[in-house]
Amino acid sequence: MLQIDLWKRIVIVLTCLAGLWLALPNAFYTPVEQHNDAVAAIEVQGSTPELEAQRALWPEWMPSGLVNLGLDLRGGAHLLAEVQLADVYESRMEAQWPEVRDALRSLTPVRREEAPAGELRVRLNDPDKMAEALQITRDLARPVTTVTGAGGSDIDVSGANGVISITLSDAEKQATDERTMQQSLEIVRRRIDEVGTREPTIQRQGADRILIQVPGIGSAAELKAIIGTTAQLTFNPVVNRGSDENANPGIGNAILPSADEQGVFYTIETAPVVTGEQLVDAQPSFDQNGAPAVSFRFDTNGARKFGDYTAENIGAPFAIVLDDEVISAPTIQSHIPGGSGIITGRFSVEESTNLAVLLRAGALPAGLSFVEERTIGPELGQDSIDAGKIATMVAFVAVLFFMWASYGLFGFFANIALIINVGLIFGLLSLIGATLTLPGIAGIVLTVGMAVDANVLIFERIREEQRNAKGAARAISLGYERALSAILDANITTFIVAVILFTLGSGPVRGFAVTLGLGIMTSVFTAFFVTRLLVVIWFERRRPKTIEV
Repeated sequence: MLQIDLWKRIVIVLTCLAGLWLALPNAFYTPVEQHNDAVAAIEVQGSTPELEAQRALWPEWMPSGLVNLGLDLRGGAHLLAEVQLADVYESRMEAQWPEVRDALRSLTPVRREEAPAGELRVRLNDPDKMAEALQITRDLARPVTTVTGAGGSDIDVSGANGVISITLSDAEKQATDERTMQQSLEIVRRRIDEVGTREPTIQRQGADRILIQVPGIGSAAELKAIIGTTAQLTFNPVVNRGSDENANPGIGNAILPSADEQGVFYTIETAPVVTGEQLVDAQPSFDQNGAPAVSFRFDTNGARKFGDYTAENIGAPFAIVLDDEVISAPTIQSHIPGGSGIITGRFSVEESTNLAVLLRAGALPAGLSFVEERTIGPELGQDSIDAGKIATMVAFVAVLFFMWASYGLFGFFANIALIINVGLIFGLLSLIGATLTLPGIAGIVLTVGMAVDANVLIFERIREEQRNAKGAARAISLGYERALSAILDANITTFIVAVILFTLGSGPVRGFAVTLGLGIMTSVFTAFFVTRLLVVIWFERRRPKTIEV
């Protein structure tokens, strides 16, 4: 006999109502979106009449989760950036030089020689002490901190004819590449999050590339302005100040232009005293003359180094260098023990705010070169939404008509379940905060087509049981029971494919996999539980002797 316990009926009905309740905000997308933006803005900057009016567009007691629209639907910017990993090797060797120089100084005087990027060459004044110098230099090596490089050291040291050559080991390069990519991903994400954009896609592609897609942003140029600046801040000793850009700076030094003074160049030591990596905070502020500036604060280690240097070099200038430009070169007037200071320059308020954001988010460990960039206009996204709506409605209406024409009243029950199915998909997408892309719409359209498969299997099984002279109740009961295995087999294999697509795919492929996977789960639920509940309720009321499927 057809029987469904009361508690099961309540669970089925509540599940359907909860899904439709969560999906409801998507039917009023624009006012709900304005409400959500106003709530977020009020938390940051406080209440204003305009924000309160926007917040009132949607009741607070109703759900406000929305299906986020992807880049191809909302419009926005797409960038494919390549991380210049070789820059990190060069920076590591620059930082290694003071340590090597200080370690060898007690043995013999040394001087640095020209070397290819990523290599450090040191000449000994006394070549006879090469063996001792090599040992001292090798003692500076540190173990590689990865599983694959366990047991290895971070530098390779060799020497001949009084010259010691130092490079990063292969194991350390591999570990450095991995750290650099992870750090670059995190910093790009933090910089974009600071701007408050919605649902950006930031993921690694290949060995040295990062895919960046930000919906709702004006152009690729605007996105590049946010993330394209390396924002590498260093504090370097100044050797001299001049106007000759082509002068020989000497080994271990560099000539950098002044950001404020045209035609002025500073010769600085390339080994920094402290770097922006030791910053813990940076905020826009104003100097004593009321001009825009940026206040900063170092961590404990950076504060100690900064304090020691200023104490030992009172009266000497030092350069504040940002991305290979000297933005300020003040003279040290006194010991600065607190580890905090202010960066002044010819900033506008917007420039000081952006610089503070970049410094606070952190310095990119290496430069980025953009190998691909696209701007997708919102009108193209709207066209995609309209085309997706038309495709979905056509598929939806065609399936509804087919089910009604083929199975009559039972097809009508399947149509009700199909409508609930689509609502449940949008409810789940809103609940998990998924991003809907154009391939995601294709996944929903495919789900609409596939959703009736389970019902077709059930209804055909009921027909078969009727032909075997089973009673109406028995035929319906056996139809659902014996079709279950086929339904599960078909949908589990498709769900496994969706999981594989989500795991191995990226961007649009994952969007398709999400809607397909969720659609499979809701389809099985509505086909086996919702339609069965509708059939049982109808059967209990009518008690027909025969049924027509």
